[in-house]
Amino acid sequence: MTSYGVLLYEGVEELDFVGPWEVFAVSSLLRKDADQAVLIAERPDPVRCINAMRVLPDCTFDDHPDLDVLLIPGGSGSRAQVANTVLIDWIARTSKQVSWTAGVCTGTFLLHKAGIASGRRVTTHRLFHETLQARGEVTVVTDARYVVDGDLITSQGISAGIDMALWLIGSLHGRDHARRVREHMQYEPAPPYLADEPHVR
Repeated sequence: MTSYGVLLYEGVEELDFVGPWEVFAVSSLLRKDADQAVLIAERPDPVRCINAMRVLPDCTFDDHPDLDVLLIPGGSGSRAQVANTVLIDWIARTSKQVSWTAGVCTGTFLLHKAGIASGRRVTTHRLFHETLQARGEVTVVTDARYVVDGDLITSQGISAGIDMALWLIGSLHGRDHARRVREHMQYEPAPPYLADEPHVR
């Protein structure tokens, strides 16, 4: 069984965690419900996301199950959470207990504050590449959707977390499995106005 823990906090970007969550859920489905994913927050109260979605965490920093993967999403709320020592300490502590730590979008700033990104190659939302590089002690990769450095994987903004999560389950359970997950999700990006795509009017 693979256990995924997904951090929530006020002002988190919805797709940063919902995209990877869907990947993890479909992966478990195709593995006959072999895995579990839990939403973790500092407190058990509903969390208000950046676009007003409200989400109820499954557990808190004190009562979550053992994890194999820790995912840290971004969003405008991450700017305030950088100063949340309880959250930062929990990330630092938990990252030492998991096989993989993952950051989506500006979640990488939380990983940086927790010391996990120190000396690593990472990425974040394209609007914050220079800001993250200026924080020091990291090499920011600007031309990749996601970056793997040891047991740390980070992605660019928002939707890039889906690509990162697909790579991650491929690393955990094989490339063929990751391809089946992508096919089940019908994840075949062909953005309108940027690429030709089949359509019906």
